[in-house]
Amino acid sequence: MNETLKTVFGLLGGLALFLYGMNMMSDGLQKAAGEKMKAVLGFLTKNPIMGVLAGALTTAVLQSSSATTVMVIGFVSANLMTLPQAISVILGANIGTTMTAQLIAFKISDYIWPILFIGFLINMISKNEKVKNIGITIFAFGVLFVGIETMGDVMKPLAASPVFTDLMAKVGHIPVLGVLLGACMTLVVQSSSATIAVLQNFASQAGPDGIHSALGLAGAIPILFGDNIGTTITALLASIGQSKNAKRTAIAHSVFNIAGTLIFIWFIPLFAKFVQYISPKGAELDIIARQIANAHTCFNVINTLIWIPFIWVLVKIVCFIIPDKGNEEIDEMQPLFLDRNVIHQPVFALNLLSKEIEHYSNLISRMLQEVKTALIGNDIKMAQKAKETGNAIQALQEAVNAYMALLFAEGTLTEEQASHATDVIYVIEDMGKVSLRLQDVLDITEIGEKNAKFSKEAVKEIEMDMDNVIELYHQCSRIFLYEEPINMIAIKQRERDIHEIKSIVRANHKERVNSGTCKMELTLAFSNVFTNLERISHNCVNIAEAAQNNIHLNYLNEQDEETEEVKDINEAVVEAAK
Repeated sequence: MNETLKTVFGLLGGLALFLYGMNMMSDGLQKAAGEKMKAVLGFLTKNPIMGVLAGALTTAVLQSSSATTVMVIGFVSANLMTLPQAISVILGANIGTTMTAQLIAFKISDYIWPILFIGFLINMISKNEKVKNIGITIFAFGVLFVGIETMGDVMKPLAASPVFTDLMAKVGHIPVLGVLLGACMTLVVQSSSATIAVLQNFASQAGPDGIHSALGLAGAIPILFGDNIGTTITALLASIGQSKNAKRTAIAHSVFNIAGTLIFIWFIPLFAKFVQYISPKGAELDIIARQIANAHTCFNVINTLIWIPFIWVLVKIVCFIIPDKGNEEIDEMQPLFLDRNVIHQPVFALNLLSKEIEHYSNLISRMLQEVKTALIGNDIKMAQKAKETGNAIQALQEAVNAYMALLFAEGTLTEEQASHATDVIYVIEDMGKVSLRLQDVLDITEIGEKNAKFSKEAVKEIEMDMDNVIELYHQCSRIFLYEEPINMIAIKQRERDIHEIKSIVRANHKERVNSGTCKMELTLAFSNVFTNLERISHNCVNIAEAAQNNIHLNYLNEQDEETEEVKDINEAVVEAAK
């Protein structure tokens, strides 16, 4: 293999190790942080400062500002976050992503193999899942640096190449070329952390004089700016097909980095001197990686401080770029919260999943009310509406199960998360059976036919039993959804009442048939209504018993405050049910 191919494959192999290590470290950190990641969700609905902090913390764990931005876009698209809140989180994400460059700047070449061995040992020996994840994180940290060292080794001959020295000279004198180069590199690699690592490695190589950097800080800064712009492409791609505000969130990320670049590019010499002043002193080749990391951090921190008081301006800019085209109607019959782009972040994906299950439960409440209205009024239009709601419920259950399957397939769930998610699937199945029982009632009662109309006495009995079942479902579902206090004695008593009502109304119906008040041919349909309502009561008790065994939706979603958008959606669904 000739030298050129060795260099190319060495660079690509080192980059592959770096990206693999970074992704592995992200997974390990997420699992090690575990439930503490949920606390970040509490920051997301508060003031801009908290949003910035949440964005920085999340990105420090996810090791990617693009991952955080994609997650935020998912939350905005699901109406769990407002546009100003999302923008504040994105500002913080740009700060959090600088942590990777700061870690890379440490000279730990002599300690890479001990780090790898220690991480491997911890993971192999420990039986505790959290400790094993810490071991994986340490091991991944070592892999990341092996990739960096590999890239550094193959870059040494590149730094001395006349082609590269000429190119770097042009970049140093024409900053716009550096910005374009950085943007293109990140666009290809889809990771600003990786391209900045390459930049730090290349800048650490000696130039023709053997003393100074082949690139220099002033030459590296424009490429750094381009890296920051290039990383916004991932968010823009993730926003395709999403809501209007999701697109605005992605554009805000781009505007933030482009605007910062347009400001800083005029002051590169001054900015370089400032970075050199705050960075450690020493030979340029020894400290330039740290200088680049500091430049990256300073750029994003200063840019964030500039924008925090003017988030409203950023909102106006993105709203101007993507204007309103009338109110976007929410189709409550479709999944409202599931976003497959967030699958890689299990804590946040589970949060979206919990909101969808809440929406799913509210649709079942709506169907219960619709079936009651259809039965009482022999209303064929309401019966058709109830059937459409039932079809939507079944489709939504399939979507929830498919999303859950993707989460399991991703392999990022902790054992505790996976165990609880499995239990939740069984509860969802019981909820789905409520819808199927109601479909059965609609199919056999032939609502709308004159000959299928129940007598007034029969309708009163149906209404009484329906009210009992609706109240029981409302009570049991809220115990599961919101971890409300459980009174199993009262729940079991209501179930017995529904069972006794079934026996009583059958006897009453028999008397009415004998007296000619009720039609004999409606006996099967009338009995079917109460049989299915009794079965629904069993499903409701199953839900309550699961909650009694500490299976509840609040485990998946421990966000302290709901946004106004979420409240509006859920209230709209419940109101429609009434």
